[in-house]
Amino acid sequence: MPRGRSQSPLTSTQEVLGRIANKWTALIICGLANGPKRHRELQRQLQGISQKMLTQTLRSLERDGLVERTVYPTVPPKVEYSLTTLGQTLIDPLRALHNWAELHVEELRAARLSRP
Repeated sequence: MPRGRSQSPLTSTQEVLGRIANKWTALIICGLANGPKRHRELQRQLQGISQKMLTQTLRSLERDGLVERTVYPTVPPKVEYSLTTLGQTLIDPLRALHNWAELHVEELRAARLSRP
C-alpha cells in the first residue's frame, strides 16, 4: 500500500476545492508544471515554505493522486516529485488563476487600504 493511503478519501467537491485552493498546493503544482523536481529544489523555488509544510503538502498531493514520488536506487537515495496525469490537468486552471491575481493585485490592494 502506498504511503499515506490509510487516511480517509476525499468525499465531496468542497473537500477537493479545499485541497486545490490551498496556497501551498497551488504553488507546488505550478512549481512542478515544468517537470520533476527534488524536495530541496521545490523548497528554494517556493520561498517561505517550511520543510515540514512542504513534506506534508507533497504527501497529501501524492495521496490524492496529483503528485508522484520517485525514489532512485542511488546512495544517497535520490527522490523526485512530478505531476501525475491528473495533476497536469490542474496546470491551466491554476495558471489562469495566477494570471488573474497578477492582473488584479493592485485593485485588491487598493480595496483593502480603502476599508477600515
